[in-house]
Amino acid sequence: MDKPVKRQTLIKDQGVPRIVVVGGGFGGLELVKGLRKMNAQVVLFDRYNHHTFQPLLYQVATSGLETGSIIYPFRKSLNSQKNFFFRLGDVKHIDADNNQVETSIGSVKYDHLVIATGATTNYYGMQDIAQHAVPLKEIQDSILLRNKIIKNFENALLTADDEKRNSYMDYVIVGGGPTGVEVAGALAELKKHVFPKDYRELNLMEMDIHLVEAGPRLLGAMSEKSGEKAQQFLEKMGVKVHLDTSVKSYDGYRVTLGNNEELITKTLVWAAGVKGAPIDGIRVESVVGGNRLKVNHFNQVEGYDNIYAVGDIAAMIDDDNPKGHPMMAPPAMQQGRHLAKNLINKYEKNRPMKPFKYFNKGSMATIGRNKAVVEMPNGSKTQGFFAWIIWMFVHLMYLVGFRNRLLVLINWVMSYFSYDKSNRLIIGRTGVEDFQEKDGAVEPGNPQLSKNP
Repeated sequence: MDKPVKRQTLIKDQGVPRIVVVGGGFGGLELVKGLRKMNAQVVLFDRYNHHTFQPLLYQVATSGLETGSIIYPFRKSLNSQKNFFFRLGDVKHIDADNNQVETSIGSVKYDHLVIATGATTNYYGMQDIAQHAVPLKEIQDSILLRNKIIKNFENALLTADDEKRNSYMDYVIVGGGPTGVEVAGALAELKKHVFPKDYRELNLMEMDIHLVEAGPRLLGAMSEKSGEKAQQFLEKMGVKVHLDTSVKSYDGYRVTLGNNEELITKTLVWAAGVKGAPIDGIRVESVVGGNRLKVNHFNQVEGYDNIYAVGDIAAMIDDDNPKGHPMMAPPAMQQGRHLAKNLINKYEKNRPMKPFKYFNKGSMATIGRNKAVVEMPNGSKTQGFFAWIIWMFVHLMYLVGFRNRLLVLINWVMSYFSYDKSNRLIIGRTGVEDFQEKDGAVEPGNPQLSKNP
């Protein structure tokens, strides 16, 4: 029997330092771009061939934007960077003793390794929720959620049972941070402006949108005033906000809250937390709370000289940030750019590395048309239309690629004047199979609801 051929990445040694970057999110992408003039071989590994602008995933999920508006190919973005190499694959293991990473497409040596794997959804050990809920971390998640939302209403049209029909039309969003608030607001706008035209046979008054937050207020990372304003906006739009309320279980049909109240829904959106996504091979002592890698102020992973981490995976713990920096795009981008400068200074200019200092440019969240909350770094706060304009401008500027900025702007302008969201499409089969109804089928977790008992 022939021996299996060992796969190789086929990256030639160019006789210059090789910097391997794992993950092309906000931090990884900024790092790679920052190294464009360094005399080095910069190799990016990612399981996808594109960068995803995660802050706008919810707009794809709620039919506000096309999928291609918020993703951009790495090769197109970096095709003018001569020292850049890309390989499509998963990094499975780090062999720090031999300066080597094992990937799904073979192994590769490195001189410097940068882990920018970001974060994954944190279900806090609740396996039933992990099985049935919809997260919103990747482009596939947004397609899944959009498919489910539209398919739900198609199924509601075919359902005579009142409770079952309501389960298709009702939504539960868990997590009162920016993602949860934005999803709830977008669904409320669909309920008011779009679904009454698309589904005239349904009584949209039956559609309930629940936002469940375990803490005492929404937008816990922002000021109390912003959280209160966001809640006012949402409640005026018809969203039912549950504060100081946790979720105990979800079986795909029935949500049980911490106070034992039950909600019926076919779609639970999980936006309640994230955790780091470290790679196997890093010593346990370097992993801290939230599954993040402990780094010093130069982004070096604790215990290693030539392994670094940036973005959500990196926990730079100090007196000002006892839990590390917020797991958001701005810290990741700043860390990526700063580490690129430090690597150039240390290995090309023989200058000492400078410690990283995060510059907080403020925080923001949008609730819907003309409704947003913004907090500036000088402490000033604004809400409503002006905040909404600021939110749109900032997100447009952060998008990768002029084409994407133009597409998003056109979509937003058209939606603003028409009150319409034109991307109400079920793409492929993603999210549809779970919602197929057959005679004699049993509702998930609800055996007493069989059509033909």
